[in-house]
Amino acid sequence: MSNGLLGIEKLDRAEIEAYLNRAKFFQTHGEGQFKKLDTLRGKTLVNLFFENSTRTRTSFEIAAKRLGADTISISSSGSSVSKGESLVDTLNTLAAMRPHAIVMRHAASGAPHFLARHLSMPIINAGDGMHEHPTQALLDALTILDHRPMLEGLRVAIIGDIIHSRVARSNIYLLSKFGAEVVLCGPAPMLPPELAKLAPGVTITHDIREAIGGAHVIMMLRVQLERQHETPFPTGDYFRFHGLRLEHLSLAQPDAIVMHPGPINRGREISSEVADSRHSVILNQVENGVAIRMAVLEKVMGA
Repeated sequence: MSNGLLGIEKLDRAEIEAYLNRAKFFQTHGEGQFKKLDTLRGKTLVNLFFENSTRTRTSFEIAAKRLGADTISISSSGSSVSKGESLVDTLNTLAAMRPHAIVMRHAASGAPHFLARHLSMPIINAGDGMHEHPTQALLDALTILDHRPMLEGLRVAIIGDIIHSRVARSNIYLLSKFGAEVVLCGPAPMLPPELAKLAPGVTITHDIREAIGGAHVIMMLRVQLERQHETPFPTGDYFRFHGLRLEHLSLAQPDAIVMHPGPINRGREISSEVADSRHSVILNQVENGVAIRMAVLEKVMGA
């Protein structure tokens, strides 16, 4: 079986750098139309999304088409899963159609790894439960490198619903491999102490001002209400204590960048003034998602 991309945790630094360097070649920097390539002509990618997605699914589709591949997108609500078909039977059905790779998002942690053990084609993890979201961490690293010469020595504050965030986990694994200092911040119910053990160089605070102090990168996370059985606090209280506001930016480095994987909840985790400020690189992240996913698809589906 050729290798897919299941997570960041098992990648070494050289593998991550290879993806980032290749993605730089695919960046458009907002200029003009991307000329379609025929790198993956004659190959088929299946996008299998069991959870809602706008940015990830669309950017995988665009990435595949820019490389000349054909794409088929399937959501759980539009598949036989909604009729009670098991995951294994769905996957075997897809495998019988002989796609060259499958991109999968699923609410269960480890679902893409399960898939990879049973199918011969490469699997790309587009987010599995509360576990990992490898292409998001790669596009975040690419975005930071658009504004900084290197990841080494940076102070990165990741703020919000850490416990439910696969984005946080993948970023922690990636940034720690490059010697960045990672500070996790959020309300106590969303930030258990054991998360500091995920990787070297990780510290924890519940004080947003302390987290942002001296930060080069501020990465905000969405409160994932769909993964919580009960809301741990009123919305207003969350924004008051852990929402990013304009006055916080004076505590960070003068040229600090503000990131968010989306979708943004303005007024809950980030104010509109910050989201639309010169510090915000949120749309830059979206654009880089296509470049990173082109690099991943080329490596996974290429000759």
